[in-house]
Amino acid sequence: MRKPLIYGNWKMNLNMQESADLIASMLSIKIDYTKVDIGVAPDFCSLAKVADTIRSMGYDISVGAQNISVEEKGAFTGEVSADMVLSTGADTVIVGHSERRAIYKETNKEINAKVRAALRNNLKVILCVGESLEEREASVAKDTVLYQVGMGLHGVNMDRMNKVTIAYEPVWAIGTGKTATPADAEEIHASIRAHLSKMFGPVVANKVRILYGGSVKPDNVSALMMRENIDGALVGGASLDATTFGKLINFNS
Repeated sequence: MRKPLIYGNWKMNLNMQESADLIASMLSIKIDYTKVDIGVAPDFCSLAKVADTIRSMGYDISVGAQNISVEEKGAFTGEVSADMVLSTGADTVIVGHSERRAIYKETNKEINAKVRAALRNNLKVILCVGESLEEREASVAKDTVLYQVGMGLHGVNMDRMNKVTIAYEPVWAIGTGKTATPADAEEIHASIRAHLSKMFGPVVANKVRILYGGSVKPDNVSALMMRENIDGALVGGASLDATTFGKLINFNS
C-alpha cells in the first residue's frame, strides 16, 4: 500500500524569517507520521534554514527545491544546480510545475533534462503534469498528460523510479478555487499509472505515488484521498497557513 504524501509548495511567498516561522508552527502540530509523509518546498533562500530547523528537531520531513538547473556548474548566472540544492539539506526538487511551463516556457525536453539531472545527483523528483482548460475542453486532457509523463521520464532507468513522484495538476484548477472532481482526478491518475506500467512494468507503477494538485483544501481533500490512485496532494496556497496545512496532513485522523 502506498503511504500518502502531502507536499506544500510555498512558491515565491515567504522570506527567510517567515519560512522559519511557518515551519516552526507546522512542527508544533500533532501529526501521526506513521500514517502520512510530509514535505515542504520553500524558496531557494530559505531551503537551508528550513532544512536545518526540521533536522535539528529530529523530524523526518522532506524539503524540496522548486526548480533546478540542468547544468552542473559554470557560467550560468542566476541558476541553481542539483548539487547546490543537496548542500542545503534538501532532498527533493519539483520539476515541470505548470507555472514553469506556462510562464517560463519550459519544454518537455527541458523538463526531462531537469528530471535526469536531479536523479543523477541523488535528488528525489516530483514531476508535475497537467492539461490546460483549452486542452480539457478539446477532449485531449488525457493525451496531453500521458505525453508529458512519457517525455518527462524519457531515458529514466527503472531503478531510479523509486525516487520519482508524479503530481497531476490540472492547470485550470491551480489557484482558481476550481478543483477537478474526485472522479475526474481519479480517471487521470489511473491513466497515469497504466502508462507507467507500460513504461516500467506493473511492479514499479504500483509503487509510484501520484499526487493531486489544484486548489486542494481541507473541505475537499478527504474525498480526493478516498480514490484508489490518488496518493496525496501537492498543495499551494493552503500550505502557507500552518493550521490549514495541518488539517490537510491530518485528513485521515
